[in-house]
Amino acid sequence: MFHDDADAASAKPKDAIIPGEDLSALSLEDLAERRALLEAELRRIDAMTEKKQAGRSAADAVFKF
Repeated sequence: MFHDDADAASAKPKDAIIPGEDLSALSLEDLAERRALLEAELRRIDAMTEKKQAGRSAADAVFKF
């Protein structure tokens, strides 16, 4: 049971973003869609960061003496 690169490529979601990927073949619409996906991901990361910061602050408040 070996990992087949062709299977890995077909398993990649259509909208997967690979950092450093060549963008020259993308249309203006594709680039706009890619940007929207990245901005949505950044908002998701920011929301999780805020949630974790709040949890850390609450823990710090409990354990301060």
